[in-house]
Amino acid sequence: MDTPAPAPQPTPVTPAGGMFQGSSPKLTFIFGIIAGVAVTTIIGLAIVLPKAYGSPKSTSTTTGTVADANTNTTAAPTYTAPKAVSDADYQRGNKNAKVVLVEFSDYECPFCKSFHPTMKDSVMKDYGDKVLWVYRQFPLSFHQNAEKEAEAALCVGKLGGQDKFWAFSDKIFERTTSNGLGFALTDLGPLAKEIGVNQTKFQQCLDTGEMTATVQAQQADGTAAGVSGTPTTLVLDNKGKFITAIPGAYPYSQVKTYIDQALAQS
Repeated sequence: MDTPAPAPQPTPVTPAGGMFQGSSPKLTFIFGIIAGVAVTTIIGLAIVLPKAYGSPKSTSTTTGTVADANTNTTAAPTYTAPKAVSDADYQRGNKNAKVVLVEFSDYECPFCKSFHPTMKDSVMKDYGDKVLWVYRQFPLSFHQNAEKEAEAALCVGKLGGQDKFWAFSDKIFERTTSNGLGFALTDLGPLAKEIGVNQTKFQQCLDTGEMTATVQAQQADGTAAGVSGTPTTLVLDNKGKFITAIPGAYPYSQVKTYIDQALAQS
């Protein structure tokens, strides 16, 4: 194996003036080494810190465009119709409505938390029988409790039907702090009991992973339809044809525009 040749020793130079004037060559040499190390360190930090913390433009917070800032991805997907709505879906509104809003959501997503009242208290109140709201699961991998919360909601729906599913979902959004661990998994059973579902049967459903495959299937369906962040609401006509998408937690004024345009096309 080749070995590097010994590095040549620097020749001490006595400064002509400045702060080291009159200092010994050895002392000058030591200060030179210290200064070199300091400069190298500063340059290294200048390179490493931006990579470690990122720049404001690299923050992933939207669906569609960065300007939206109300979902969990910066992707700009092409949307298509998801799997057809059926009686197996959890729905609010008129099953024969002209416009169907299929929302893919995550119980630990802060944007979903802020969007839920927009759908529940504004859209459903103002549009009544004109729209149907369908909720599908899309737990994001970096929200640690979201997967089990999604399964829990489906277990509640299995045991208690549509009304219990929605009551359970409403309360999780009311109580979670939406940080990935915002609603403790140990509180899922007591919440099921609170809304009138048998806690023992609920816990058995949750612990055995009975709804895991269903959650995964809904997420795969959303991905195939172009969903890459939450909340994403796909707007369809009553025949299942894709009209448009609401890619984020838009304020009601914007959501209303989407719905009105969809109604005009239906």
